Amino acid sequence: DNEAIDAEVVSTVTKVKDEEIKKEKIETRVTYNIVFVTAEAAPYSKTGGLGDVCGSLPIELASRGHRVMVVSPRYLNGTSADENLAHVFDANRRIKLQCFGGEQEIAFFHEYREGVDWVFVDHPSYHRPGNPYGDSHGAFGDNQFRYTLLCHAACEAPLVLPLGGYTYGEKCLFLVNDWHAGLVSVLLAAKYRPFGVYKDARSILVIHNLAHQGVEPAATFKNLGLPSNWYGALEWVFPTWARTHALDTGEAVNILKGAIVTSDRILTVSKGYAWEITTVEGGYGLNQLLSSRRSVLTGITNGIHIAEWDPSSDEHIAFHYSAASLSGKVQCKTALQQELGFPIKPDCPLIGFIGRLDYQKGIDLIHWAIPELMEDDLQFVMLGSGDPLYEDWMRSAENTYRDKFRGWVGFSVPISHRITAGSCDILLMPSRFEPCGLNQLYAMRYGTVPVVHATGGLRDTVENFNPYAGEGRGEGTGYAVFTVALKTAIKTYRDHKSTWEGLMRRCMQKDFTWENAAIQYE
Repeated sequence: DNEAIDAEVVSTVTKVKDEEIKKEKIETRVTYNIVFVTAEAAPYSKTGGLGDVCGSLPIELASRGHRVMVVSPRYLNGTSADENLAHVFDANRRIKLQCFGGEQEIAFFHEYREGVDWVFVDHPSYHRPGNPYGDSHGAFGDNQFRYTLLCHAACEAPLVLPLGGYTYGEKCLFLVNDWHAGLVSVLLAAKYRPFGVYKDARSILVIHNLAHQGVEPAATFKNLGLPSNWYGALEWVFPTWARTHALDTGEAVNILKGAIVTSDRILTVSKGYAWEITTVEGGYGLNQLLSSRRSVLTGITNGIHIAEWDPSSDEHIAFHYSAASLSGKVQCKTALQQELGFPIKPDCPLIGFIGRLDYQKGIDLIHWAIPELMEDDLQFVMLGSGDPLYEDWMRSAENTYRDKFRGWVGFSVPISHRITAGSCDILLMPSRFEPCGLNQLYAMRYGTVPVVHATGGLRDTVENFNPYAGEGRGEGTGYAVFTVALKTAIKTYRDHKSTWEGLMRRCMQKDFTWENAAIQYE
């Protein structure tokens, strides 16, 4: 009997060990040395979605076991934004880069934060008033020089910076973001691999906005620090209609084109945008080239900071709530109506818009729709800046429709939280193109129903509402055809309260976390 018991114990122990080994095997995964190269990374620098991605995704990848470095310029513009660099220290490493007709000396600065090596390239050309790309007079004339330096420095950083006691080395995975970092992929192919360096490295181009390509006159190719026989990779010829005069040959260099040709994989910030950039309408002249690389082209939707955008704890909204208890949202709405000077009407649809006032965001569609919308019993609030004509129109509309319209020219983080998320019933996003879009993700997190134009990331993330699906319970998280959809949304809000609540809850249950995005990147 004792022998039988012992045999049974041994068998049980063996099974447990086998299960533990299997579990260990399942949990084991490949980790990489990942190097993000970017013109901006929040909170150090940010003008839009690029800064959000490169400030958040690296932290999430580091938490999943990867060694992650982010290389961006050390901008100093003499404003309070410089305080974000307070904990960034000189890495005591200066190198000379061969480009623009001579040696350019740069320095590296470093901060280790949230598991990520934040590396900053320092050069006098990054120290000036304005945003990363320009000032009130327009784009800086030396941006090609500034971002060529960034790319050369980013290629050297894994080789020369002993971060944490040892370098990243040659076996790296470079994530190059938009044209500013695009030269990295070309440099790996043209300058390093032919000499046996970085032969095991790979590069992934991440396209956030194809409209910006880093195009400069062909004569500037010699400044890029590339072998002369690589001109063809960047060669770009404008069509006849786009040339400035009869003698203009249209010859140029296009850095983003070079990155598309030489990168191992190409990503966009949504699956819809990955398709759109292969079309004539959305390809900005690169559609045929991108179509030829369709086998390595895919899209991954951006994530959002769920701690910063959380209706149960958001410090910027008056009352907190969740998908389980939505009563706080009605109180938030009443508080916003009071703050904006609107009549307090809990059952009146409150519609919001937040974004740049320009053609891409479809602001002209809102402009033409407002007179008809104002005939209805609703309230409309807008937050944004951009085209002076539309800024003036917002002020004028506010005077014309005192009890129904408010236009806030400028930007305010607390107000953006209250409009985009906490207090409105409907968020309007009639963008003509939107690579990913974040406002619709914030809105859904707060149970604010998005009404969008079905393009790019908006089409991917907003599932068109169908009231007859799901055995009459309805399916979908918003409305994806702008003009008709807005009227349908308003009618649903007024006449079908239980259906609207179901729509809000489905929005709030969607998973648009950076963790989800990081898993797809892996």
